[in-house]
Amino acid sequence: MRVFKFGGASVKDADGIKNVYDVLQTVGYEDVILVVSAMGKTTNALEVVIKNYFDKSPELNSSVQEIKKYHNQILLDLFEDESNPVFAAVDTQFAELEYFLAHNKSPNYNFVYDQVVSFGELISTNILSHYMNFRGIQTQWLDVRNFIKTNANYRDAEVDWETTQENISKNVPRKMLNITQGFLGADENNFTTTLGREGSDYTAGIFAYCLNAESVTIWKDVPGVMNADPRYFENASLLNQISYREAIELAFYGATVIHPKTLQPLQKKEIPLYVKSFVNPLLKGTCVSKGVDLEPQYPCFIVKREQLLISLSSIDFSFIMEENISEIFGLFHEFKIKVNLIQNSAISFSVCVEDKFGNFPELNAILSKKFKVEYSQNVTLYTIRHFTEEAAQIVETNKEVLLKQVSRETMQIVTKELN
Repeated sequence: MRVFKFGGASVKDADGIKNVYDVLQTVGYEDVILVVSAMGKTTNALEVVIKNYFDKSPELNSSVQEIKKYHNQILLDLFEDESNPVFAAVDTQFAELEYFLAHNKSPNYNFVYDQVVSFGELISTNILSHYMNFRGIQTQWLDVRNFIKTNANYRDAEVDWETTQENISKNVPRKMLNITQGFLGADENNFTTTLGREGSDYTAGIFAYCLNAESVTIWKDVPGVMNADPRYFENASLLNQISYREAIELAFYGATVIHPKTLQPLQKKEIPLYVKSFVNPLLKGTCVSKGVDLEPQYPCFIVKREQLLISLSSIDFSFIMEENISEIFGLFHEFKIKVNLIQNSAISFSVCVEDKFGNFPELNAILSKKFKVEYSQNVTLYTIRHFTEEAAQIVETNKEVLLKQVSRETMQIVTKELN
């Protein structure tokens, strides 16, 4: 069996749905399971619904109606006859969403979040399944919550692998096209859970592992994995092959390759993962599998903008020792500040961090009581895997280098643009 994952961009409108049909006609669909995300920006729109729900906003109903209108237009663009059962099926799902919003008693934000956002995937897969049947491809729509079982850690649920393995291996139909939802699971009380960051890719990895799949393909609007973000680097090149280990390394440094939790189950069974273009499905794309780290062997550039470079030194010129560093990292954790680079000497300690939640001013007030604190805002962190001097020069040109760190395979450079 092959596992295909289609993200929100690939099913954002009627043309996208039609293109999925064309892709399947090109690459085959027998003995395939499609893992599909919510359409376009539906998850973002459902997050607005959740905000309006908790704020008791009078905009709650209109925010739901906007999502309904968006999906209804896609239905009208896809189906000639409004008597097609898909219209009733989607209406039923919206009725379930509205019922939940009217009758839910739980004040738990994370619980409500998972119950509400899940409708994005449930509706998108329902529409896709009906469209495939309409075009003559027989499908089996699967509610992923009957297969992937998790704990009740809403918004970042952990998979119960034993139960999930049994459910999937015994109950997924073979020799046909199966369509299910990414990102979702269910706890022991059958409440919906979500799998956290990159959850739909992870879902594909879970099904592949449990089915001993031939391969996983993630379909994107790019030719495959590039060695750099084309928005920042003019000569970004396609990588044909990446090892599991290298993909995990790249993801660790911030590359939007494949999240490690997706790769881990695939690596255990050496199931190859392909990143391919849904615009040109016959292109080879990128293969993530066992083998050489990179092919071709290009430097890989990862860019993190809007970073904060903090330098701490002891006020009395004493050494910064393990107990100091432990305390500092405890504060970073407390204030939800992500550390991306560390460099220390006897009396100073520098970190490049991401202050996603704007908590640094409060943290700075605490640190300043024990350390001399210097910082630079809006810096950029470049990470170069398999670096060369030429690659470093590309990054450093027309920039002020604030910090550079080099290890065997990786160079990290913190820069600020020159005025």
